[in-house]
Formats: sequence, structure tokens, C-alpha cells
Amino acid sequence: MSDLLRWAIVFLVVGLIAAFFGFGGVAGTAVEAARILFWVAVVLFVIALVGGLLRRGV
Repeated sequence: MSDLLRWAIVFLVVGLIAAFFGFGGVAGTAVEAARILFWVAVVLFVIALVGGLLRRGV
């Protein structure tokens, strides 16, 4: 899951740099990709957390 967060940060940085240099389309696409990857990582984390709790029998 850390790879997803790493890619989300990479896309966010690319989007911020592109926005700074005036590339609006590239910036918007990169930030949207970062947002999607972040939420996918959050959902996978929650699924892993619930799965771990269920496996323990809590």
C-alpha cells in the first residue's frame, strides 16, 4: 500500500510543479490521479484493517 501513497505523492508534486509553470491541463490530470490513488490506498487500508480484526476474532 505504501507504493500507492508514494505514487499519489509523486503525482501531486508533478501537478503542483506543472501548475507553477502554467500547464493547467497536465496539473489537473496529475492532481486528479493523485486524488484517486490516495482514496484507493485509504479503501485498501480499511479493508485490510477490517480483515485483520475479523481474522483475530474481535
